[in-house]
Amino acid sequence: MKQWEKVQVTKKQTLLDTMKIIEESSLQFAVVVDEGGQLVGTVTDGDIRRGILRGEGLDVSISSVMNATPTSAKCGDKIHKYKQLMHSKRLKQLPIVDERNKVVDILFADKLNVSSNKNTVILMLGGLGTRLRPLTNDIPKPMLKVGNKPILETIVEGFKQYGYTNFIFSVNYKKDVIQDYFQHGEAFGVSIEYVEENKRMGTAGALSLIKRRPTEPFFVMNGDLLTQINFDQLMQFHIENDSMATMCVREYEYQIPYGVIETDGASLINIKEKPIHRSFINAGIYVLNPAVFDYIPEGQFYDMPTLFEQLIAEDRRISAFPIHEYWLDIGQIEEFKRADDEYSKIFTKEEF
Repeated sequence: MKQWEKVQVTKKQTLLDTMKIIEESSLQFAVVVDEGGQLVGTVTDGDIRRGILRGEGLDVSISSVMNATPTSAKCGDKIHKYKQLMHSKRLKQLPIVDERNKVVDILFADKLNVSSNKNTVILMLGGLGTRLRPLTNDIPKPMLKVGNKPILETIVEGFKQYGYTNFIFSVNYKKDVIQDYFQHGEAFGVSIEYVEENKRMGTAGALSLIKRRPTEPFFVMNGDLLTQINFDQLMQFHIENDSMATMCVREYEYQIPYGVIETDGASLINIKEKPIHRSFINAGIYVLNPAVFDYIPEGQFYDMPTLFEQLIAEDRRISAFPIHEYWLDIGQIEEFKRADDEYSKIFTKEEF
């Protein structure tokens, strides 16, 4: 019998029965199922204690104290989905059910291990946030709160849910605010190193400050982005395409507010009324191979588009990773307000 099967009880069993099962299992939790093994409720040690405080007798049915609307997840999802759900709802246990709602597993937060990926995540956090003033007068843009936490914390959590826990923060403006909050990452379950820009270095130039360079493909991301992309898929895409550098791109469309005229010499051959143009734009998220360090000048301003242009000119293998997931560049006040409005819907959604 698997360990989780030992904490299954039926509605016919009493508080006392369930207390003994929970105590013997040391899991502090039980699932209540019907005769077919289908989930009908959950019970924690705390539920039983609160029932007793209400005056419930030890001989009453466990259904009198169980949670009759428990959170569960369908089987077949990847582990990071379950972990994200447990984190968002602050769950210590999560029943896994099949398509008939039959319990097939129970995940426990303290035993849930997500494989750790060695790939480094480098976050560019040195910008002045000029377009967001006065919000950034005393605080760097990545530390502005969207929802209930700093933008940067949401970014760190986004990588961590896929097992990426090794970070390098490139800091400059109001760097103490970032360093005081994150320290070296222990409180967030990650490892953080810092490089300090004493002058503006650009999104690629700051890489020259890193002394202990990554030996495997690594991420670079701007610190003012909110996204729901799957970082595992991005890394796999980069590796499968045998790329030296991969740029995430986002489709952007705009409408010309006039009739556009097409000509052939002096002849007018077509009129397109207010056409919509679509283009891919740089989304500020990259995967790079360690070999790119050879292209970055020491101590100079050097932007990421310049690096890509150089790699393209030398006919290196470069890829574009189109993202269709949620993505928002928080560059101006309007975008900051939008991010704050959308945060609870996008980053604490319960559909998994």
